[in-house]
Amino acid sequence: MTAVVRAQALGKKYGNRWALRDCDLDIPAGHVVGLVGPNGAGKTTLLNLTVGQLTPTAGEITVLGERPGSGPAQLAKVGFVAQDTPTYAGLSIADHLRLGARLNPGWDDGLARRRIERLGLDFAQKAGKLSGGQRAQLALTLGIAKRPELLILDEPVAALDPLARREFLQGLMEAAAEQELSVLLSSHLVSDLERVCDYLIVLVGSRVRVAGEVDELLATHHRLAGPRRDRLPAGQHVVTASHTERQSTFIVRTEGPIHDPAWTVTRLNLEDLVLAYMDERTETGHRPTLEVQR
Repeated sequence: MTAVVRAQALGKKYGNRWALRDCDLDIPAGHVVGLVGPNGAGKTTLLNLTVGQLTPTAGEITVLGERPGSGPAQLAKVGFVAQDTPTYAGLSIADHLRLGARLNPGWDDGLARRRIERLGLDFAQKAGKLSGGQRAQLALTLGIAKRPELLILDEPVAALDPLARREFLQGLMEAAAEQELSVLLSSHLVSDLERVCDYLIVLVGSRVRVAGEVDELLATHHRLAGPRRDRLPAGQHVVTASHTERQSTFIVRTEGPIHDPAWTVTRLNLEDLVLAYMDERTETGHRPTLEVQR
């Protein structure tokens, strides 16, 4: 299947600090991809590289087979909703749609207007008077009506209340299904990923820790609990391990079945999986944090 985003040894450095390093990705088309990690992990840097707002310090990246931002034709294929869901406070909703039509050659005005009407918004209302959820929906409408092949969203619902988040994500899923969009969604809320994503990327400490289809990742990761043991047999990759005087608990990734009767084996949910890969000390000695709101 065609890759919508392909990165090889991708890195971005600011001064002496690597915001993203040794990033290898091959994201197939047709997925709603969740990009998750703690604050400062490099999520926004990766997305800005993907849309061509930044240039790599190391390695390379292609989006839909081309260098990001390489020209008008490439830019027309990618929609982007930034973290603050930017809109122009002094412009009306109708003004935003007219601006979208002027800037985007593939603009679908009928789709944009139908969506605004379905949301119950007033075309004459200025963006500065909209609620946070309404502004997010307007920004999503602008991204969708561009008719992109890939829609990228950077923490689009982080500041919204639970109801507005649910409505936004429902609209995103409907658009992805109707338009056969590939979507790359950055979020630090695991509940958002559980609702909408079928492909997962966990980014920690400026590096990709794991990437793959959610169903496959959940099927190959297990929690093992049993008598104290410091090592496991070959073929079982240990993601995290914790020990008491008598008991060991491992989260492992393995393709094969686990037959050892000494272990109690349980499956992970998505939250367990994400937190397991984030369960490492940072350079400051603190564990990264992740919100798991419902």
